[in-house]
Amino acid sequence: MAAGEHFPPHVHAWHQLAFATEGVLQVTAANARYVITPQQALWVPGGTLHHTRALSVAAFRNLYVGADVAADMPAECTVLEVSALLRALIIELDGIRAEDDSGYYASLCAVIATQLRRQTRHARHLPWPQDERLQHWCQALYDHPDDDRNMAAWAAHLGASTRTLARHFERETGMTVRAWRTRLRLLRAIEWLAQGRSPTRTAHDLGYASASAFNYMFRVEMGVSPLQWRRSR
Repeated sequence: MAAGEHFPPHVHAWHQLAFATEGVLQVTAANARYVITPQQALWVPGGTLHHTRALSVAAFRNLYVGADVAADMPAECTVLEVSALLRALIIELDGIRAEDDSGYYASLCAVIATQLRRQTRHARHLPWPQDERLQHWCQALYDHPDDDRNMAAWAAHLGASTRTLARHFERETGMTVRAWRTRLRLLRAIEWLAQGRSPTRTAHDLGYASASAFNYMFRVEMGVSPLQWRRSR
């Protein structure tokens, strides 16, 4: 997929694992946004309306999983860590046809199903409100995460009191505005770092006063510094 290319919203009867082998994908599903790099995949339960967009030049594989082997998988969209073994199994499966070697194909499917249940699960998604005014606000912050206007300024812009805006936002997203903005900055950082942007420029574009403040947030959330994370990828 070219950068910016996307699939329109759609639904599958089968469960789906969306996995980027190269580049960065954004999946919007169930009122949330997910950023997927080659080290993660998104589990999308059957019947979930979703659409996928390439944030950079990207290649990906989709696994479609029947309900009979997905009993232990999450009932909601979930980001999964993808081990080197699972990545290799998915690529191997993509290179063969069931009719050429049905026994080997079935064995690969069985191992992949087992591996799916063993992957680490993360809550790295960005809840998206349904209220039109809140959507406008969230999109503005998503497009410009360095926007430093405070709650009072946004409340005046949206025609609500600060207290009402904060309460309404938390009810729709399940997160405080502060926690949501931290999650937003983390996901945009993952997106930009995976595209090759430097940690220093990423910190500036996210609106951090210093690179050290950004590094601290990233290390708390991810367990490593931005530079270590990028090098490991």
